[in-house]
Amino acid sequence: MDGIVQDITVGTKRGSDELLSACATNGPYIMSNSTPSANGNDSKKFKGENRISGIMPSRVIHIRKLPNDVTEAEVISLGLPFGKVTNLLMLKGKNQAFIEMNTEEAANTMVSYYGTVTPYLRSHPVYIQYSNHKELKTDNSPNQARAQAALQAVNAVQSANMAIAGTGVPDTAVNLAGQSPVLRIIVENLFYPVTLDVLHQIFSKFGTVLKIITFTKNNQFQALLQYADGSCAQHAKLALDGQNIYNACCTLRIDFSKLTSLNVKYNNDKSRDYTRPDLPSGDSQPTLDQTMAAFGLSVPGVHGALAPLGMPSAAAAAAAAASRMGIPGFASAANAVLLVSNLNPERVTPQCLFILFGVYGDVQRVKILFNKKENALVQMFDCTQAQLAMSHLNGQRLHGKAMRVTMSKHQTVQLPREGQEDQGLTKDYSSSPLHRFKKPGSKNFQNIFPPSATLHLSNIPPSVTEEDLKMLFSSTTGMVKAFKFFQKDRKMALIQMSSVEEAIQALIDLHNHDLGENHHLRVSFSKSTI
Repeated sequence: MDGIVQDITVGTKRGSDELLSACATNGPYIMSNSTPSANGNDSKKFKGENRISGIMPSRVIHIRKLPNDVTEAEVISLGLPFGKVTNLLMLKGKNQAFIEMNTEEAANTMVSYYGTVTPYLRSHPVYIQYSNHKELKTDNSPNQARAQAALQAVNAVQSANMAIAGTGVPDTAVNLAGQSPVLRIIVENLFYPVTLDVLHQIFSKFGTVLKIITFTKNNQFQALLQYADGSCAQHAKLALDGQNIYNACCTLRIDFSKLTSLNVKYNNDKSRDYTRPDLPSGDSQPTLDQTMAAFGLSVPGVHGALAPLGMPSAAAAAAAAASRMGIPGFASAANAVLLVSNLNPERVTPQCLFILFGVYGDVQRVKILFNKKENALVQMFDCTQAQLAMSHLNGQRLHGKAMRVTMSKHQTVQLPREGQEDQGLTKDYSSSPLHRFKKPGSKNFQNIFPPSATLHLSNIPPSVTEEDLKMLFSSTTGMVKAFKFFQKDRKMALIQMSSVEEAIQALIDLHNHDLGENHHLRVSFSKSTI
């Protein structure tokens, strides 16, 4: 027979000695001698899969294709989000296991969930289905002693959690690794959108993700993510901390949270409890599944840690779909043209907008409106860069006035026709050498920060001193509060102005300033302080 382990006949009850010995005989468990797969599992198609739809629900769950080095606690963790695990049978030689849930309802929820989300243990996909067996009976044989000890340890922790919480519902976030199962994630250099679904697909490679909450704090996109146990959280942190989701941007900074469990009230594009599909979406927002289906956003091919996901085109498609649907917050999101209003008409120029908006993307064209010079159109390279510039620059002060940055109804900035009066209000920058992000993998992707009073200076020639730079910045833009050369590289420095508005003006005035010796100053916003 070509199958893995055929399940036990419905209604029979056997001890672990019979179950294990049957694996080597022609009894109810039959194993083939076919060539093992890469993970050592005789993993040809399980015969029962052809009739899975006919298998009746059971409290016993059959788990296949386990990695060779999997632990009992990790197997138990697969069932913990859905209820109490009452028994465990490990068949390590066959890369399989059986777990028994305390109720059939818990088993139903578990099988339904893993029918849509492939579980991973130690970065390997495992496969889950109902067993024909209605109950597990195990003994104290050496092969099962460790499994029972792990199960008892988990039950002890669950009991302690119940006592602390004062409730009969066990806290499923059992800390099996001595660490919190909740990770705090900060996404730096957010050059492309990172959705809840993207986080789920990436972090699911390291264990069962129970809940995710996303939010923005201190102008940074952050998330709290809860695993079934602390060991999964520990593996994910080790593998993903410091990795980029996309090429040279969207860098993950991961730490353990002080929380041990998350309370999710709504399933939508900001939060999700994967063990509670019945939760409302809240505030009339579309649920995550509806939103992602509309966006067409899936992230196939996330292998191991992180690989380039090709997000720009996916983001554009998502934004276009959202725009067509009229989803709140995404109107005209597929557009790369920004409308900038409340400008100072006496001081604003296409060049100053090109330099400022160029911090967040490659500006293609700028047009100051002829009859309304307090308004301008800024065309970015793509819609993701436009979204990024809008999120960072809307409300910032320029020339004494707070800018308003929104998406424009225009799809492109039209250049003036030959002979048409323009007064230099429209400029094409598509071939400018000052674009920061044209080069794939540029370090500039890793240094995108909100406007701040502290500026990062680079490309400083050796002959230029601290006093030279302080005088340059104070004479043109405002008051310099602090200055510091980088200790290991005097080509770079930090300079702090007295306000964010002064720093914005300094960046506009002095980015690409000629310092002599064929050195042009590079200026960007810094997340550091002096």
